[in-house]
Amino acid sequence: MPVCDICCEELPSEAEMRTHLFLSHMDNVLACPFCSLSGVSYNELSFHINTTHIDKDCQDTKTTVVDSGQKNSNDWTVQSPNSTKTSNVNVKNMDKVSQASPQSPSQVNGMAYPITGTCLSQGTSTSLKSSPPAAATASGAIKLVRTTPTSSNKVSREREDGRRKSKQKRLASPIKEGCFSCPMCSLVCKDCFILQEHVELHLQDQDAAEGHSSEDLTLARKLQEEEEQKWREAETRREAEDFKKLQKQFGLDNSGGYRKQMERNMERAVSRGQMVPAEFHRKKAEMLESLASGVDDGRSKTSGLMEALCRYYQKYASDCAHVWLCAETDHYSSSEGDKGWGCGYRNFQMLLSSLHRMEQYNLLPVSVPSIPRVQALIEEVWGQGTDPQGASHFNHRLKGTQAWIGATEIYAVLTSFSVKARIVDFHKPTGPGDTHPRLFEWVKQYFSHSASRVARLTPKVEQTTLPPVYLQHQGHSRSIVGVEQKVNGNLCLLLFDPGCAPREMRRVLSQDTAATMVRRMRKFSGGLKHRQYQVVAVEGLLTPEEKRSRILNSRTLCAEKIP
Repeated sequence: MPVCDICCEELPSEAEMRTHLFLSHMDNVLACPFCSLSGVSYNELSFHINTTHIDKDCQDTKTTVVDSGQKNSNDWTVQSPNSTKTSNVNVKNMDKVSQASPQSPSQVNGMAYPITGTCLSQGTSTSLKSSPPAAATASGAIKLVRTTPTSSNKVSREREDGRRKSKQKRLASPIKEGCFSCPMCSLVCKDCFILQEHVELHLQDQDAAEGHSSEDLTLARKLQEEEEQKWREAETRREAEDFKKLQKQFGLDNSGGYRKQMERNMERAVSRGQMVPAEFHRKKAEMLESLASGVDDGRSKTSGLMEALCRYYQKYASDCAHVWLCAETDHYSSSEGDKGWGCGYRNFQMLLSSLHRMEQYNLLPVSVPSIPRVQALIEEVWGQGTDPQGASHFNHRLKGTQAWIGATEIYAVLTSFSVKARIVDFHKPTGPGDTHPRLFEWVKQYFSHSASRVARLTPKVEQTTLPPVYLQHQGHSRSIVGVEQKVNGNLCLLLFDPGCAPREMRRVLSQDTAATMVRRMRKFSGGLKHRQYQVVAVEGLLTPEEKRSRILNSRTLCAEKIP
């Protein structure tokens, strides 16, 4: 296979060899032997040499550089027309035949050599490695002649082979081949002016892209601001809706209190045919009379329940090891005026009904107050400076609302009555399955501790002299009126629920139906699975000093936490 003598590349045929020489070498072979000029035509190179590198010392010298016409050699000979001798001088030895001059440097194969005006003298022929033909001139001009090395000069051929191998690496350089690479992409140009125009297009595109990028960034920021504004507006609407729901849930939506709700329900009953107009007016008059007196009308009250329960357990408590019951307590059910929000008030009425039967609490009001009166009492207590945090929660207003009350409001009213009360907070489950065994143990200790102080041997069923315990959890409250201890040791609480209607509670009074109601009143550990429970227990009376101290300390009211 033919091998290129210039770059040592193997080609499959002579035709492709000629094409390779034309495209790869002949097109880029013209370069000035004295400086770095390249990539010009034959006539332009001739004009350049005769105008730039011919100084005064060489003007009278007639030198000819003869091209031998051989394509397989890169040796060029500078020949004087007055001399018949031709000598080949290697580029590396140029410094031996030229005199150093700072004014006329020459670059050959990437190496700079100083060339003076007398470097090409008569009788001297210099071989320039990889230099193209310069020009065909008239008298006194330089002519480049390509020569073919003789076969007898083996040493020169060996050196030529070494130079050819090193030349292969140098020819790969874009500068040597007259190629210019774009610094911004992979394009390679043979013309520097074309490359310049190409780079300018890059810069124009880059400027346009930066302009579009700035516009896109502005648009993106605008869209983001609009999204954030929409999100804030939606969040504000959602918070307002949630706040309205909470207000409605806790009775603070100005929808009216006990009186308005009672009137609406009675009017609805009349419109449905469930109540005649005469009965409507009679009940309305009774309601207004009760509200004016501040005393509950007793229509939702059921009495005699604790005595009936005591009789029931004495007869049917075969599966119980021990039963403790609170003192006599009336049950108060929610009525048409407070259904859905009055459980806290009704449980407070149950607690007061028990305290009224005990001599030590004879300073309490004789009768059980109505719900509007209880609301007024709580507002009066807030006015004395008790529980300012609770007062701010209700905006210092309860009358005429359907606001729920909880353990702290019960504690505040009892303190105003000089009743010593205690709030215990079971703030997290203490048993498996989100149960509260510590709550059950605490209730057992509350009732059994009082009984143990009275008698050493207690009966199986015992009705204590203690009032019921107020039990609060999220959304509802009930009253603990007793506790069962089963034979296997399990504990069960007995609860009065204000949601139970009076006709249902009266079933406890009958021995035939008591068992059904007792089952409804029982709550085992698995039946109380709310996250948090609070209890309010009455423990006696307060001295005046203790009462003042509690009112002052109620500004930072904290419940006792278990565990």
